[in-house]
Amino acid sequence: MKCSQYLYESAKDIWDSYYTHPFVAGIGNGDLEIEKFRFYLIQDYIYLLDYAKVFALGIIKATDEETMRDFSIMVHDILNGEMKIHKSYMKRLGISQEEVKNTEASLSNISYTNYMLSVSHNGTLSDLAVAILSCAWSYQLIAQELSKIENSVNHEFYGEWISGYISKEYAETTKWCIDLVDKLTENASEAELLRLKDIFINCSKYEYNFWEMSFNMSLN
Repeated sequence: MKCSQYLYESAKDIWDSYYTHPFVAGIGNGDLEIEKFRFYLIQDYIYLLDYAKVFALGIIKATDEETMRDFSIMVHDILNGEMKIHKSYMKRLGISQEEVKNTEASLSNISYTNYMLSVSHNGTLSDLAVAILSCAWSYQLIAQELSKIENSVNHEFYGEWISGYISKEYAETTKWCIDLVDKLTENASEAELLRLKDIFINCSKYEYNFWEMSFNMSLN
């Protein structure tokens, strides 16, 4: 079994709970309150800035030119690709860069990004790769699940969010993250796999907490 599948199965119960979370379900059904999504959008924008820093650390941790180049491309894609979804919604909702800069990151947000940055800075490249995997992969699977709901992709407001995370470009990003983890862990010891599982489960729990934080519009 590849490491990515091992990690997925270890956190499957957590990931399955994403689909029924009221925030996620609200996007799929199209009835999530706009103010909740607005809160999420700003917090996630703040999150992505630190998420990009984790990928930037990958450039430093990488031991070959190809992987360094790939991490560099990923940083660019996050800042100029994934954030396009956010910037499009920010324009629609009248959210300025100034408002984002002046918005306080929630404690859940800070805790999550600090954990990823700490793991990535102090650990191995495998640790870093696993730390970034939960976010990238779970968003793809969530969007795929939501796209099965009738007319969800065509929803006048939330359809753009779903479409963005089921796009070919985003699928390529996710595949790269999965393939990197599997490549780096081909000869991983049992002890290393257990450590990576802990990181993956922790990040998966943080992902759930992010949905919860967004639904409750909580800074705690």
